[in-house]
Amino acid sequence: MRLLITGGSGFIGTNLVQSALDKGFEVLNLDWNPPLKAAHAPWWREWNIMDRAATDKFLAEFRPTHLVHLAARTDTDVQDDINAYRQNHEGTAILLEAVKTAPSVQRLVVTSTQFVCEAGYQPKHDEDFKPFTLYGETKRRCEMATRGAGLACTWSIIRPTTIWGPWSLRYRDVMFKVMRKGLYFHPGKGKVVRSYGYVGNVVWQIERILAADPQVVNGNVFYVGDHPMDLRVWVEAVSRELVHKPVRYIPTWLVRSLALGGDVLKAVGIPFPITSGRFRSMTSDYITPMDRTVEALGEAPYSLEAGVKATVDWYDHESASARKPELIDTRRTEGTEA
Repeated sequence: MRLLITGGSGFIGTNLVQSALDKGFEVLNLDWNPPLKAAHAPWWREWNIMDRAATDKFLAEFRPTHLVHLAARTDTDVQDDINAYRQNHEGTAILLEAVKTAPSVQRLVVTSTQFVCEAGYQPKHDEDFKPFTLYGETKRRCEMATRGAGLACTWSIIRPTTIWGPWSLRYRDVMFKVMRKGLYFHPGKGKVVRSYGYVGNVVWQIERILAADPQVVNGNVFYVGDHPMDLRVWVEAVSRELVHKPVRYIPTWLVRSLALGGDVLKAVGIPFPITSGRFRSMTSDYITPMDRTVEALGEAPYSLEAGVKATVDWYDHESASARKPELIDTRRTEGTEA
């Protein structure tokens, strides 16, 4: 396998690059940013997804048989200008056109997001969308562009759920740091069901898609992650491994008040571990349909306990070297975050 990964310097991409190297695959990572893991530098090439000529050049030189498209701007910070995310939909359209002229590509996986449907909305079919952020809307456009591209290769779309694991700087910089300081409190003890996913299982699912019978995966959408779970189960597992103590709980109303204060601090540029957005995430069900994924690919191999142990081990021994990627705003520059 000759595997080209766009966005291989990101969270999921770093894990996918490592897994591919471990298996002896030929790997190329195209990304705006250098790798999170410094040891991956030999397989990285700086790349702008909006640059069609550069994309054609790398495809011709590397001749990938398999391509996983992870590159994207993934935050939800901007809600008034879709052009802030143009690398997602416009960039993906450029990449798809390049893939059509690259005869070596046999398999393509395009990454979307669970956010193409808002929490609580269960899609009736693959083209049933209800995005609630501009980021989600750009990913809806990515999916439609993929469907309309007229690709000759076998292609699939994945929708990652809430993914966690080694190389997630979000958890390193917020939750884990706060928990280690003894400052983490969970809002209430009510059951909140979430679709979470250990990144090792997501990588396994991607690799299964790349190797599966085309009749099983071609043209299909797969949510990737783990079975939905009570959020408290995940939080308690992390706390036991990270600080060897059970989680402390405080009333939901108090966390809501702190979140409102966090919104004010965030507005003036002062970081705070809880905001209204984070509060909603911690207190609202968000369940995605995993049945098709399990039926087509099988049960993912890593348990919650194994994933948490691997993540905490990374946090303790390797995470300090990872630098937060540069965010590129395409409204102000021709560059793009990948």
